[in-house]
Amino acid sequence: MEQRYATSPEQIPGMDTAELRRRYLVPGLFVDDEANAVYTHHDRVVLLGAKPVTGPVALPTFPEIRSEYFLEHREAGVVNVGGSGTVTVDGTTYDLAHGSCLYLGRGARDVTFASADATSPARFYVVSAPAHTAYPTTLVEAGHGTVRELGDALTSNRRTLNQYIHENGVRSCQVVMGVTTLHPGSMWNTMPAHTHDRRMEAYLYFDLPDDARVVHLLGRPDETRHLVVGNEEAIISPSWSVHSGVGTASYSFVWAMAGENQSFDDMDGFPITDMR
Repeated sequence: MEQRYATSPEQIPGMDTAELRRRYLVPGLFVDDEANAVYTHHDRVVLLGAKPVTGPVALPTFPEIRSEYFLEHREAGVVNVGGSGTVTVDGTTYDLAHGSCLYLGRGARDVTFASADATSPARFYVVSAPAHTAYPTTLVEAGHGTVRELGDALTSNRRTLNQYIHENGVRSCQVVMGVTTLHPGSMWNTMPAHTHDRRMEAYLYFDLPDDARVVHLLGRPDETRHLVVGNEEAIISPSWSVHSGVGTASYSFVWAMAGENQSFDDMDGFPITDMR
């Protein structure tokens, strides 16, 4: 488990590209037959990738979280961004097709990830936060949950947003999670950009062609920077940072939040004309 310490907006002006990428970009989560994790001190969120190929991969615990098992004091949301697979939780097996989401409640002890076909392995993206209440493990199939149509083709940000884990959907202690898919011809994922000082957020871009990239905006609205992001790379977005991006091809992304509240619409927008 790699640790990333929290940052403040005052640090942004002094960061070069390499430092920005080291602090906020999370590449290489999906490695054959491994579970790789990054612990960010922004709201103590863990981002983890599991890619079972030759056999199942168990969700391990890590010394950094000081728990007997990973979900002893935590909850997690899981989205499969690869081929079909299964997640087995304390003896119960859940089928996750591409884009499906599984909520794992606090206290789930034995969690194992597996692929249905080794030639097209599943890739399970896990976002976890501390939890003080136990809610039941719940599966939401791709395209279900609360569906919101946002944006407009005229502004190149027509998109379908699937809310899976949220205050009016699958219950959780603090994790909020869903998947957004851009419509053909639309490239902006969120515009106007916004912050929400009550919650951090993480993006995982997926279904992006290998030769395409997303230009992701971050930083304070009056002091923005950007990162060039490839397929299945994640971004850590502190609560004080805007988060928006434009792609060179169509794509989807998993968004996940944790922090003070679970209100999706609790955000502070910034028109592009006011950003610098």
